Amino acid sequence: MKRIAVLTSGGDAPGMNACLRSVIRCAVYNKLEAYGVLYGYEGLIKGDFVKMNARSVSNILSKGGTILKTARSKSFRTKEGRIKAYKFLRKHKIDGLIVIGGNGSFRGAHELYKEHGINIIGVPGTIDNDVSGTDYTIGASTALNTALGAIDKIRDTVTSMERIYIIEVMGRKEPFIAIRVGLAGGAEDVLFPFTEYNIDDMCDDIKKGRAKGKVSWIIVVSEGVAKAPEVADIIGRNTGYEVRSVVLGYIQRGGSPDAFDRILASRMGAASVEALIKGETDKMVGIESHQVRFISMERAFETDDKKLKLERELYKLTRVLAI
Repeated sequence: MKRIAVLTSGGDAPGMNACLRSVIRCAVYNKLEAYGVLYGYEGLIKGDFVKMNARSVSNILSKGGTILKTARSKSFRTKEGRIKAYKFLRKHKIDGLIVIGGNGSFRGAHELYKEHGINIIGVPGTIDNDVSGTDYTIGASTALNTALGAIDKIRDTVTSMERIYIIEVMGRKEPFIAIRVGLAGGAEDVLFPFTEYNIDDMCDDIKKGRAKGKVSWIIVVSEGVAKAPEVADIIGRNTGYEVRSVVLGYIQRGGSPDAFDRILASRMGAASVEALIKGETDKMVGIESHQVRFISMERAFETDDKKLKLERELYKLTRVLAI
């Protein structure tokens, strides 16, 4: 192992830069040449390689997003696209590739390994925390705290105006942000993936609550389940109460990574370099119970039943505490 490359792929997540910093500096420490690939897999196909050193990643630890940029690549989903990527990796004499991204990114990395035998290590970077084999993914903690900060501010208005607010958070297929921010933010209910909800029962709960003197509600909605304006409209018509909707959107992806994500990213970045040096390949770096683990790439993009079970337990607690 003499020369490695690193790229960031898929949606950006706070802490990707911290991970990149760790990868490059650990590579330099171990006397490896390091290259960054711009624009994810699209850059891999086009040969957008940039040689990097320890100074290339100065002052990025606290920055959100990714200085390598990221993009979704339709071309890389084809065999022809992956052949082009392989040729550029060989042209630059890359011995190992580190991919920082989520499920989709790991599927692409796994295909590249199977077809061309490239030494690849994945590092989980996604705000949805939807990767198996690791307790947390890079960016999930920061995104959760960003959403929580917004809900805390909205609650001031909710209480003052005695209204019902429907707040939409990110998570098309995953319940992590919705359930966690619902519990931490004191929400009365949460609509999240992998479960069904009854809008009539929700309206009945609101009416009964009003009869008991409860004057304000916050209901968190995961974007993959329903749209906040639509839910607000239905509840308003069915209860006769004043209902507002807020869509938090992409602010959840941005911002400076919190301490947890900076430390997580630094540990995972270092572990990915060490894994390549030791000859590991087609694996993802995970941290479970505070210990670094190396998980097969195929396991990484499977559904994690343990995480889903925990989220459902946290939802039940949210409902208990909302009385």
